Amino acid sequence: MHLADTRIEHEAGGWKIDFIGDDGDAVSVRVADEHAVSADEALEQAKAVMVQLTAFGTRGGGRSVNTYDAASNGNFDDDLPLLDTRH
Repeated sequence: MHLADTRIEHEAGGWKIDFIGDDGDAVSVRVADEHAVSADEALEQAKAVMVQLTAFGTRGGGRSVNTYDAASNGNFDDDLPLLDTRH
């Protein structure tokens, strides 16, 4: 699923965040009012929930992606200076 749209609605007791794919599939996350007081906070909380859920979809039962890796594009070595380990 490639994310095409995100919809945020406030409902009784919390927020509903819909992540909608370009193929029409959707994932909904509900965030309780005590975890978010604004739409921006609700979206960030919903993203964090989605990252936590990646453990269920890892290939080969490996470790789940951490928050840093999930936000990354995977190019961990780009533009990093080479370390000189000679002393």
